[in-house]
Amino acid sequence: MKKIHKIIFSMVFLLVFSCEDYIDIVPDNVATFDLVFNNRTNAKKFFFTLYGYLPGFSDYNDNVALVGGDEIWTHQTWTAMSFSQGEQSKASPLFDHWGDGNRITPHIALRDCNIFLNRINDVPDMTQEEKDRWIAEAKFLKAYFHFHLLRMYGPIPIIDENIEVSEDIISVRIGRDTVDEVVDYVVELLDESIAGLPSQIFLEGDELGRATQPIAAMLKAKVLALSASPQFNGNSVYSTWTDEEGTPYINQTYDENKWQLAADACKEAIDYAHAGGHYLYTFNSSYDLSDETIYKMNLRGAITDRWNDEIIWGQAYNPTTSNIQNVAFPRIDPAWVGQTAGQVNSYYSAPLHIAEQFYSINGVPIDEDTSYDYAGRYNLTTGDVENQFYVQQGYETIGLHLNREPRFYASLAADGVLSYDVNNEADDTSLFVVNAKNGGVSGYINERQYNQTGYWPKKLVHYKSFIANDSYTAENYSWPVYRLADLYLLYAECLNEAQGPSTEVYQYIDQVRERSGLEGVVSSWASYSTNPSKPTTKDGLRDIIHDERLIELAFEGHRFWDLRRWYKAHEYLNSTPMNGWDYSQATTERFYNIENYGYTEFSIRDYFWPISEADILANPNLDQAFGW
Repeated sequence: MKKIHKIIFSMVFLLVFSCEDYIDIVPDNVATFDLVFNNRTNAKKFFFTLYGYLPGFSDYNDNVALVGGDEIWTHQTWTAMSFSQGEQSKASPLFDHWGDGNRITPHIALRDCNIFLNRINDVPDMTQEEKDRWIAEAKFLKAYFHFHLLRMYGPIPIIDENIEVSEDIISVRIGRDTVDEVVDYVVELLDESIAGLPSQIFLEGDELGRATQPIAAMLKAKVLALSASPQFNGNSVYSTWTDEEGTPYINQTYDENKWQLAADACKEAIDYAHAGGHYLYTFNSSYDLSDETIYKMNLRGAITDRWNDEIIWGQAYNPTTSNIQNVAFPRIDPAWVGQTAGQVNSYYSAPLHIAEQFYSINGVPIDEDTSYDYAGRYNLTTGDVENQFYVQQGYETIGLHLNREPRFYASLAADGVLSYDVNNEADDTSLFVVNAKNGGVSGYINERQYNQTGYWPKKLVHYKSFIANDSYTAENYSWPVYRLADLYLLYAECLNEAQGPSTEVYQYIDQVRERSGLEGVVSSWASYSTNPSKPTTKDGLRDIIHDERLIELAFEGHRFWDLRRWYKAHEYLNSTPMNGWDYSQATTERFYNIENYGYTEFSIRDYFWPISEADILANPNLDQAFGW
């Protein structure tokens, strides 16, 4: 039986901030909730502030998953850079979403969700059908905020109801619930939510971004996959982290059936997604383009083509994607070389090990490919006819940049690599080339506007965004919080863990690979890998699926959380060198020297955020995070 906890609230609420589209603010003159819920207009404004508490998914200053791991490095002094370098603190936690009074604190969001659910039926001038939909959306948001806290803090108190201000102080001092209890509660909320949500959005201009059945079903799949994963499923490291009765917060008995529950939830979500009109994105052009360019744009467009069919849940409000495109954008047009003010900053840098994680052109890891010169990958070479749509012919670069899978070229801009953009979209035989060396069109300009490593996450930049003289214009898009390829790969992962390799597991991996021009996993490994039987075992296929997720979803904020739930973060992120090329050098020979720009740091205690010492002192029943 789950515990039911409450959270205290005041009758005068202080929130709110304005957002685009349907998200509005609570009017300043509304002082009590009686006035808020006495008519539809006021209730609607309060309702949409619940969406306003969602994180800024595309904001690299707000979403720790974008920069707080090992996918991105920069010379900027962002808080996430401190986080990735192991500078977390219980005295003043970084990205503190617990109780710092910040407007995005999920506990405030949960308070308002509870207020809304308790009072929405008081509104007189609404149909019951509309109330039921809003109730379903509020339950979805309530589930999401619990999930958000669960990923950060592990076992958390379930916030099911609010506490009246008249209750005693002991009632306020609530403790953590076990992970299993939180998961059960969130799944229950989502099941209730799914029943009342629409299958898709029909009034797109007004409602895109609001919850639907596919969104809620995918969140349910995410929650159950997290519960089944090694971080939470029988992890003996946390055996001593218990409540006052000695019950471990994280179940110490591995339960394989959790993977089957997660797989079933994934399949349910896929069915809802297909019924709602969601399919893998493919790039359409009126121009005669090569297959190579289409393969690149299939992935890039799945991210940046606004509200395309692959996006299950898109961010519909501020922040726009203009800022993240600004820092991820390599300068490529020679007409504007050397310009600074008003142009892009370009300091969102991907480290060398991320560039190396992408497969060879044969669809297997470069250190497994029997035909790939892995030992000579840093040797100087020139672009050739076989790579003519990926790398400039005759351009002196390195072997690492040739003979790679299309997702490498879709995801990254690199020295010598061609970039498809609005200036030359009609002819992919005459594309701009990235010149990352000092003095090159894409290279160092000044001490602020430069890329350290020589790699830009190009997949985040819409191909119609462009630079002109002292100006930059972004083609904004809906940030893909959830997209179908993520769900396909999650289903393949959960099904493999539950049942082992099967035709169905291969099917969902291969659909994602085929979209980028790759053969199926069984065929690719059998033909090109030094370990041809790898996809035929559960352990081998697990490694392949993990790699597929890290490649397909790179730079979208998934790697940060996947490494945690797989309980691999302390292996990948502990003293990891953030290497790249020497951006200060103008010649090819000197540019291609590996430079170290720092290290990520991660220990076992970093799997969960610490709760600030001030909050622990205020609530003695609240246990500190493990290791803190």
